[in-house]
Amino acid sequence: MTITKRSKILNEITNGPIIPQILMLFFPVLLGTLFQQLYNTTDAAIVGRFVGKNALAAVGGTTSMVIGLFIGFFVSLSSGFAVIIAQRYGAGDDEAVNECVHTSFAFSLIIGILLTIVGTTLAPKILLLMNVPTEILPDTTAYIRIYFIGIIPNLIYNIGAAILRAIGDTVRPLFFLIFGCICNIILDSIFVILLKYGVRGAAIATILSQALTSLMVLAVLSTSKGSYRLSIGKIHLNMLFLKKMVYLGMPAGFQNNMFNIANITIQSAVNNFGTESMAAWAAYGKIDSIFWMSIQALGIAVTTFIGQNYGAGKKERIKQGTVKSIFLAVMITLIIMFCILSLRNYVFLIFTNDENVIKIGIGILMTIVPLYLTYFLIEIFSSILRGLGDTLIPMLLTALGICVFRVIWVFTAVKHYNTLHTLVMAYPLSWIITSILFIIYSLFLSRLKNFLFIKSNS
Repeated sequence: MTITKRSKILNEITNGPIIPQILMLFFPVLLGTLFQQLYNTTDAAIVGRFVGKNALAAVGGTTSMVIGLFIGFFVSLSSGFAVIIAQRYGAGDDEAVNECVHTSFAFSLIIGILLTIVGTTLAPKILLLMNVPTEILPDTTAYIRIYFIGIIPNLIYNIGAAILRAIGDTVRPLFFLIFGCICNIILDSIFVILLKYGVRGAAIATILSQALTSLMVLAVLSTSKGSYRLSIGKIHLNMLFLKKMVYLGMPAGFQNNMFNIANITIQSAVNNFGTESMAAWAAYGKIDSIFWMSIQALGIAVTTFIGQNYGAGKKERIKQGTVKSIFLAVMITLIIMFCILSLRNYVFLIFTNDENVIKIGIGILMTIVPLYLTYFLIEIFSSILRGLGDTLIPMLLTALGICVFRVIWVFTAVKHYNTLHTLVMAYPLSWIITSILFIIYSLFLSRLKNFLFIKSNS
């Protein structure tokens, strides 16, 4: 495949109008993330409506935090793999792309085996440390154990989707997730509603659906004629490329885990307020995810755009891409804020009819959502820097401004003013601090400044 043909396939990522290119990467990723989020949201909605608020609490916030601690690390780590692939693909280095693809899958299988063992044994102990109420502990433990038994297909899908997105193909991962989500809804209805398997049925439905999507991504990569073609018999570890990919991905992985450790600390504090607060927090988390999956999808699109243009040496497009990415982030944030705030009295009914749970949830929503605008710069700048291969300092900034701050907040402010409102204020306050840190670093200290302050060719 020639570089000219590759550019045509990728909708001229390194040429042509910038905003349409970013949006063409963004929308499929957004829809894909939406359907991926629907896996757990479907579980929460069905068990919440058909089993009860205890079941909603069991599959909601706490399980998401624990699963995110393990899975999120790998998914973030794979971002380093995607950056290398995007840069090499933009530079036309087909041999390097192929080596990275096979190394990525070998690494995924090794990590999958380890996570299966660690997740099924260690996760239940983490639940005890998180002060999970005894009435939901058995269901929460069962859900997590079943989820980790089926973790390898999850990792295979995620690394395969990351590879496709890195070379500019965001459409097929979307189709896979739509299919998987439909399967999950059908299987949830069978296992939870018809067969009455409760929380365990929801977990079984999720891992079966993820297995189907992993088979689909394997089929696409195995039949591709491009440099990213996967040959099962050639899966191996190229230590040179693995070292480069892990170097770029490890800071993002640690950043994700620090996020999750900080959020687990907050979740533990939420658990102390009782099952109703846990259920409200779990339901709000699904609503809140609309913003996160949107801004993170934009981040993935921006990383791919910046990574390929960096590999192709397009300095002016990096500068323009930065400015226009910020503009898009502002527009997306404002639209989501308006929609959530307008529908705040109705969205909780998707998950529960309990009036106390809904009242608590709306209180959480009104504290956090109006301050979304204090976050988007963190995502955009970290995504741009990741595309440039700069991952270590952004990780440290996030660790200090968000993770460390939230833990300190829980053990100081919440200890003295023990209310749910005080607790959730940790989120917007940490966003403000971290945004200031990212502005200073990105504009004046990072390698991005070398692109932002170049003179325009126009």
